[in-house]
Amino acid sequence: MHSIDTVVVGAGHAGLAVSRLLGLAGRDHVVLDRGRIGERWRTERWDSLRLLSPNWLTRLPGWPYGGADPDGFMTAARFVRHLERYATSFDAPVLGGTTVRELRAFGDGYLLITDRGTWRAANVVIATGPHAVPVVPAGLAATGLEVVTANRYRNPGQLAPGGVLVVGASSSGVQLADELNRAGRDVVLAVGRHTRLPRRYRGMDIFRWLDITGKLARTIDEVPDPVAARHEPSMQLVGTDSAPRDLDLVTLQDQGVRLVGHFARLEGTRARFRPDLAEQAAVADKRLTHLLDSIDWYAAWTGLGTEILPITRPRRLDVPAPVERLDLAREGIGTVLVATGYRPDTRWIRLPITGPDGAVRQRRGVTPAPGVYVVGQRFQYRRDSAFIDGARYDAADVVRHLTGSAAGSVGAEPAA
Repeated sequence: MHSIDTVVVGAGHAGLAVSRLLGLAGRDHVVLDRGRIGERWRTERWDSLRLLSPNWLTRLPGWPYGGADPDGFMTAARFVRHLERYATSFDAPVLGGTTVRELRAFGDGYLLITDRGTWRAANVVIATGPHAVPVVPAGLAATGLEVVTANRYRNPGQLAPGGVLVVGASSSGVQLADELNRAGRDVVLAVGRHTRLPRRYRGMDIFRWLDITGKLARTIDEVPDPVAARHEPSMQLVGTDSAPRDLDLVTLQDQGVRLVGHFARLEGTRARFRPDLAEQAAVADKRLTHLLDSIDWYAAWTGLGTEILPITRPRRLDVPAPVERLDLAREGIGTVLVATGYRPDTRWIRLPITGPDGAVRQRRGVTPAPGVYVVGQRFQYRRDSAFIDGARYDAADVVRHLTGSAAGSVGAEPAA
């Protein structure tokens, strides 16, 4: 049995951020990961994927972006290299190829049983992220069609011949529908709840606006409905290697993608959809209008209004007639591509700290189990908790509590 002060489970960006701060605090620790650093970025992303956030928003404790293209968007492979260089910069004690099978209480600490031995620790930081298991609508498993989840998709050539039904219109869904459409596939996109955003607004990237207006720093205490905030759909955005462009229902419809309402169920090869496309689009547009109004107000208040482009709002969707039934075989659709989000996998945690949805219950990373912490959850405390840049704040909260440090000490180390 190995004994150590702290075990961090997960060697993604959040786990490495915690490791950096624990090292600065002089705390003996190890980072366990089932694979390699950034494993999901290596094995559960499609080939063309780029980050949604610009390179300047890949800041980690002691590791700002230092490249020549701060406004560009990293590929998944380049982001992995970014994380590897970060880990090397402070000699992160990462032990890869180690799957934690069980976490349970033991005496005044905890046992972590892995496939490579057992660790005893006083503290544990869970950094496995919220995107472990794809959410698949009921009934899809029984169909004779090819069903592929977004984390298993790599490129159009891997799919069966014919058209594709993409289920889900958040970040992954619209990007995959766009890629397949550009590859010459007939695409039907089933649209549920989504967050519509322009890539750029009044000449600036939308993330620049979210940053300078303080919206990324908004805390869970400031929202009227924390549960809804933590289940907000991901942004309809795409990172590119060329000129930035919008990617939303309007642009997809212009390209020839067929839009239908929320996927309801599959009966053999017949798909059923709710007649709610107009409603889903209207809700998203209402939220978009509210955001852009607040940006315009901020620009006027700060005097930026005279230095940026005039107000031009995104065009509204021309909602097609509702489609409630579609015979996929007759339409020549051979694949259902599922992009309806993920849920955490916390079955290995044998402690009473998870909720009905599997998420770890916490307050600023501190769980009900003394000495057990979590980082990287959606809207953990700040709006940007699930983004790369936001991990440094959650890591600082956790390490500050774990070490008993006062605010402004090691846990508050800036990115630069």
